[in-house]
Amino acid sequence: MPPSKIPPTIRQRRLGAELRRLREQAQLNVTEAARLHGTTQSRISNIEGGGYPVSADRVRTLARLYECTDQAYVNALTGLTGGRTRGWWEEYREILPAPFLDLAELEHHTLALRVACGLHLPGLLQTMDHARAVIQDVVPPFDPPEAEHLLSFRIKRQAVIYGDRPIPLSTVIHEAALRVGFGGPKVSRAQLEHLLDMGEREHITVRVIPFGTGSYPSAGSGMDHFEAEVPELDTVQLDTEASSGFLDAQPQLARYRAVMDRLMEMALSPAKSRDLVRSLARSM
Repeated sequence: MPPSKIPPTIRQRRLGAELRRLREQAQLNVTEAARLHGTTQSRISNIEGGGYPVSADRVRTLARLYECTDQAYVNALTGLTGGRTRGWWEEYREILPAPFLDLAELEHHTLALRVACGLHLPGLLQTMDHARAVIQDVVPPFDPPEAEHLLSFRIKRQAVIYGDRPIPLSTVIHEAALRVGFGGPKVSRAQLEHLLDMGEREHITVRVIPFGTGSYPSAGSGMDHFEAEVPELDTVQLDTEASSGFLDAQPQLARYRAVMDRLMEMALSPAKSRDLVRSLARSM
């Protein structure tokens, strides 16, 4: 079977990258790995690039060849196998940039999500009016059709926090993001009230870093920490004004887990955070 012409998903790319890391840790080059596996160099390269379908059995075989003895990790890797997940986000593949689809796929599959925001509220907790105001504020402005696609995409992403099996969501938001006022007082007040309502849900935690706390790590960027079945397969997304990217190298994961832990420690308790949000909503 030839490699798929459809671009690999972020999970397929991650599986390939992890298999490459296992091979390199075993100090094998592509030629040696292909010989041990009884296949071709191009097949190994395509697997590691995420462009070739990989079965759970093949993952286990490669893990044995690479002498990986961490069964929890190998079992988690097999969870990344199978065909392309045809999630709802696929309908946007020819409309929005690939990182948008990667984000939706990660949210769909994560076991838990931690989000830190400095000047914007978490997309999963935005009202439609607030999200529209944020999108309309971008410079240069989006064309109306593209803006509507972005809006509908953002709202559809929120399905992961509803339903019978919503993902646990923990957020830490700087007070500045609560005061920006996208859309004017009416929209802002409704957004804050929505944040209060969502924070009452058992699986959602909202914490606020108030003014006066002082400097804090990664103040210039938003951060999403996607938790996987094993920590080695976690993913971090950094979102700045200039760029957005996904990180999965172990030193990077360790660093940003520590950053997120620090932000959670600096923030008010959920109860005190609700009091602050409620006070701001009443003042609008």
